[in-house]
Amino acid sequence: MSEQNKALVQSWFEEVWNKRRVAAIDEMLIDEAIVHGLDPAPAGNDRFKQFHAAFCNALPDLSVRLEASVAEGDLVAVRWNVRGTHRGDGLGFAATGKTTQFTGMSFFKVKGGKFVEGWNNFDQLGMLQQVGIVTLPPAT
Repeated sequence: MSEQNKALVQSWFEEVWNKRRVAAIDEMLIDEAIVHGLDPAPAGNDRFKQFHAAFCNALPDLSVRLEASVAEGDLVAVRWNVRGTHRGDGLGFAATGKTTQFTGMSFFKVKGGKFVEGWNNFDQLGMLQQVGIVTLPPAT
């Protein structure tokens, strides 16, 4: 079962993120699913689709590469890398045209061949710095 769950996660990143196939969200995520780490945590497909649309608007050429995955029982953990160009305002600020590359990790809970819950953590600060939205004072 763990290998099937890993394959489902790989399909999620390929279909939902790399191919931007919105129908895959309904195919792989139960409607009552809770996705932690996306503020606020979207519950259900419609809320996740809103997040997905906003992120894809902001980085329309984004590509996700899975770096590693581990599965045990109904849980799958993955480490991933995203690259894209900030060309839209989907994140709430005007496009800068700058390229970003950032890493993150996700945990997926699978039941009956679909995702029921997820936890996400990614380098949002690094992404915002690279696109020029956040600047930090120089280190002293």
